[in-house]
Amino acid sequence: MPVSFFLKLFSRLASLAMAVLFVCFLAYWGVNTVRQQAWQEAMATPLMDWLAQSPAMAGHYPWLTQFYDYDVRQVGELNLSLAERERLEYGHTLVVSDALGAMALSRRDDGLVLSLRLRNFYQDTAEATALMALWHLNQTGPADRREASELLAEALGVRLLQTGEGSRQLPPEEVLQRISERPVAFYTRDAQGQVVLRLKSGALVDMVMPGEFQRASVPVLLLLLGLAGLVIALAVRLLMQDVEKNLRSVESVAVRIARGELDARVEPGQSTLVSRLGTAFNSMADQIQRLVGVQREMIHAVSHELRTPVARIRFGVQMIESARTPEALQKQLDGIDGDIQELDELIDEILTYARLEQGGPVFSLRTASVTDLVRQMIEEQRVIHPGIQLEAVIPPQSDLWQEANVEPRYIHRALQNLVGNACRYASAEVRVTCQLDEENCRIDVEDDGPGIPEEDWEKVFSAFARLDDSRTRTSGGYGLGLSIVRRILFWHGGQSFVGRSDDLGGARFSLVWPRKQDS
Repeated sequence: MPVSFFLKLFSRLASLAMAVLFVCFLAYWGVNTVRQQAWQEAMATPLMDWLAQSPAMAGHYPWLTQFYDYDVRQVGELNLSLAERERLEYGHTLVVSDALGAMALSRRDDGLVLSLRLRNFYQDTAEATALMALWHLNQTGPADRREASELLAEALGVRLLQTGEGSRQLPPEEVLQRISERPVAFYTRDAQGQVVLRLKSGALVDMVMPGEFQRASVPVLLLLLGLAGLVIALAVRLLMQDVEKNLRSVESVAVRIARGELDARVEPGQSTLVSRLGTAFNSMADQIQRLVGVQREMIHAVSHELRTPVARIRFGVQMIESARTPEALQKQLDGIDGDIQELDELIDEILTYARLEQGGPVFSLRTASVTDLVRQMIEEQRVIHPGIQLEAVIPPQSDLWQEANVEPRYIHRALQNLVGNACRYASAEVRVTCQLDEENCRIDVEDDGPGIPEEDWEKVFSAFARLDDSRTRTSGGYGLGLSIVRRILFWHGGQSFVGRSDDLGGARFSLVWPRKQDS
């Protein structure tokens, strides 16, 4: 995977993660703000309703002004919004917060508004409720205390139980110590506020409050999970729209190519992933177009190349019918045999070229000595071309790196084509230079023939290509040898070049490929 593509993908995933976290944070903060406001109002409503309906609050509950900043004011004296004023008019209990803490507001029947400052909202609400319950329980006799407890518990939204009643646990030792110093003692157990009340008779009563506000409740977590899934789904949808758009462009080009528009290509896109796909697709389309062109060229060239030997064979057969002497008959038979040999060689060249051009053979690369292959080829060509001086130039350092990963049969074929061509066109001398190092293999084949014009250096590697000068059909060959050489080097990961020999004056063909490669 390219580093640029990895970094781009990583940045997108990081951005998506940040977006999910940001949306979840906003949702968590917004939902909990509303939930906490509703919970505070629900928690304060029983207490404020009780106070609003009490006829003698100051006499019954003197601790209100002492501990909780209790006050009664007109609505106009409060800094409230229009919506908050309307809620008070409809009888709702409000809880507003400022720098000093929370303040509960409730409207009485006479139109005045009660305000009660609750700095530590949960604990102050619990203790104020407990002090009210304590005053009423102290005014009730032992016989009526249970019934009074039930009425108070229902009105105040709490539970009142005798300490130690049933299976309830006793308060902690520290709470019992505090209850001996003041009539109420607040503590929490299992995230639920509880207050111990000490009556005048010495009896202890437990008041159990509703549970504390839980920010990470199950519904909130499910909501956050759903939002995260929605954000991810939207992000994936947007990403897939871009990918789908680019894939559709690739699909449309594929359809056009299927209809015969071989020059259709995919336009480069912004998406790195689809851009790489488009590049690969265009490369495939170029290869297909090239192969189709090669096929057409081969069909045309083969039909042209086959006509001459077939015509000579037909002519030889006709001449056999008119032969009058054994010598004339043998001459025609020898000619036909030569033409058949030429056809066999042509077919072999065509099949080799087609196999290399249209996907290549299944190379089985193995370690072999390149210098040995060069020496073997020199010896073979000396037998075939005894009139040519063949010289192998192999520096000592090349023998140190003679082992290379090659397919010996095809490298032998490439050398055979180059050296054979050089011997056919040379006047007297052919030189093969083998230069090997740790990284690359290079073989140069030079001759002292007429050479190749510079404007034709690339043309000679084309299939069925022949030049108009001394390298003509009279020298032999079918115009496929150098094409085969180039394809062999291509499948070895190398290249072939043609130039002019500085020492001998003729042509110089060079083969260069990596010494070590994956097999």
